[in-house]
Amino acid sequence: MSDNRDNIWDDEEDNEFDSFDADTDLVKKLRKALKAEQKRNKELESTLGDLTKSQKERILKDALASRGVNPKIAQFIPSDIEASEDAIGAWLDNNGDVFGYTPSEKPKVADKDIAAMQRMDSALTGAETPASSDDLLNRIANAGSEDEILSILSGN
Repeated sequence: MSDNRDNIWDDEEDNEFDSFDADTDLVKKLRKALKAEQKRNKELESTLGDLTKSQKERILKDALASRGVNPKIAQFIPSDIEASEDAIGAWLDNNGDVFGYTPSEKPKVADKDIAAMQRMDSALTGAETPASSDDLLNRIANAGSEDEILSILSGN
């Protein structure tokens, strides 16, 4: 191999890159537009953060109020808790005793009521709905006179 290899870059091309002016009007305009967009993005992110924070505070306040809990407890609920009624309720059920909160028990259905509901369900299973109401509506719709309608309504 020779030390005198062909250079893939011509001297003319090197001169073109050296003479490149980095501060052309186009580059200045692009930098200005980029800065404006970056500033706008920061403002939007800030606004989004504020709205998200306000929404979470509102959900938290409503969830505590619906359970009859002092809203001051909100400051003790960790920020990583999801901002939903269910997640806040679950946290309250687990940690509410520290603040004197006891979860309300769901009403229990008595055994006799369960048996009555099962009997009603079995009586209705497979039952046919009365067609008389549909028949009555059809007869009224097809009535030709006022007397005929009155006769249908009186049960004759």
